[in-house]
Amino acid sequence: MSDGAISQDEIDALLSGVAIDGLNSSGHVGNGPTYHFDIPTLQTMADALKPKLEENINKTTSVTFTCENPVVEQTNRDHVLSKLPEVVIGINADYNAGVKGSHLYLMSPEFALKIFQLVSSEEASEVDDMVLSVVSEFIATHISAEITEVESKGNASGLGYATPETLNESKAMIMFPQGDFVLSSYPLTYDGNAYTLWECLGGDAAEGLTKALGGGGADDSAGLTPVDLGGMNAAASGMGMGGAAMGGAQMGGAAMGGAMPQMGGAMPMGGGMGMQQPMGGMPNMGMQMPMGGMGMGMPQNMGVNMGMNVPNVQQLQYPNLQTGMNAGEQGNISLIMDVFMEMTVELGRTKKTIKDILGMGEGTIIELDKLAGEPVDILVNHKKIAKGEVVVIDENFGVRVTEILSPMERVTDIN
Repeated sequence: MSDGAISQDEIDALLSGVAIDGLNSSGHVGNGPTYHFDIPTLQTMADALKPKLEENINKTTSVTFTCENPVVEQTNRDHVLSKLPEVVIGINADYNAGVKGSHLYLMSPEFALKIFQLVSSEEASEVDDMVLSVVSEFIATHISAEITEVESKGNASGLGYATPETLNESKAMIMFPQGDFVLSSYPLTYDGNAYTLWECLGGDAAEGLTKALGGGGADDSAGLTPVDLGGMNAAASGMGMGGAAMGGAQMGGAAMGGAMPQMGGAMPMGGGMGMQQPMGGMPNMGMQMPMGGMGMGMPQNMGVNMGMNVPNVQQLQYPNLQTGMNAGEQGNISLIMDVFMEMTVELGRTKKTIKDILGMGEGTIIELDKLAGEPVDILVNHKKIAKGEVVVIDENFGVRVTEILSPMERVTDIN
C-alpha cells in the first residue's frame, strides 16, 4: 500500500481475517500445504450423492426439484468468488471425526428463501434466523447422507461433523479453506428456476474422504530402488589399517553405519602403502607412502593401528525469524470469528484543563486537533487500524474506509 490506496484483494483479505502480508500476487495465502486431489474418486462420490440430494430436498420441501449432473473441480478462493452473488448463505460443517478438515456449503439467498417458503408455507422477504434454521436442518440431512455413502462404499467408519453454523454474509466474509480445495457444484431446478448448491472440501477433508473411498495415488517415495554400491573389499595382508574409525564407519572389517560393505586396506611392506577399493567398476586408487620413518613426520608407533575418532559435527540450525502467521495459524482464526470487538471512530482529540472542563455548558464548542475534511481514525479495541471519511446514509452517520494502516504503522501506534 505504498500509494495509500487499498486494493480489492486487500479489502477481501481484511474482511475474511487473513493477514494482508500473507497474500501473494493472486490473493492467496502462500507457503501452504500442497495437496494432490483425486478428482475422479470425488466425482464418483458426487454422482452417487445426486439422487440422494434430490430425495432429500424433495422430501424436505414436498415438491419436485431436479438435480443435474454435479461438477467436481480443484479450485481456489478467487475462482469461487467469481461464481457467487455478492451476498451468500454459508454453512460451516467441518469434519471432526474419522476424517478431519474444512467443510463448507454455499447457496444464494434466493435459494434459501425458496426452501423456507416451501417448508413453512410462508413468504419471507429477507433471510432471518428462521430461514437459516431451516437451511441448516436441510444441510445436516444431506451431510448425513454423504457420510452414509462414504461408509458404505469405503473402509471408513465413525465419521462425524461439527454442528452446522449458518451465516448470511457478504461473500468476502466467508472463511474458505486455505489454498486450493475441492468444489462440488450441484445444479438444481424447480418451477423453471435454476439454483446451485456448492460444497467446498478443504485439502485435509478431501484427501481423507478420498482415502476412505479407496482412492488416491501412491506415495511419491514409492517405487524408489536403492542403489547397490557394490563390493568394496580388499585383501588385508602385511600391514593393515585395522580399526580406523570414521564417524560410524570402520575400515578393514567393519560396516559403515551397519549398511555399507566392508572396506579393507592392503599396505605392502616393500616400499609403499596401497589401498585397493574396487567399487562397482571404479578404478583402484593407490597411495604410495615410503615406510622408512613413515615420511611426513608420523610416529612409527602409529604404523600398525591408526585409531581416528572423527567427531559427529552438525551444522547449526537457526530458527526462522520471519514474521507472520503460518498456514495452520491462519486456518485457526475461524475459532474466534464470532468474538465481538469494539469498533469506534475518532473525530479528533484535544487537551483541556480541569478549569476549562468544569466551565463547559450547553453550546460550548470544543476545538479538536483535526482539520475539517481530514480523514477520521477507525479504532478496534482502541487500536487504530484504518482511516476513513464520514458519510451520511439514510440520515445515519457512517464511515467509508479510505486507507488501511500498514502493519508497521499499527505496531508503531501500539508502542
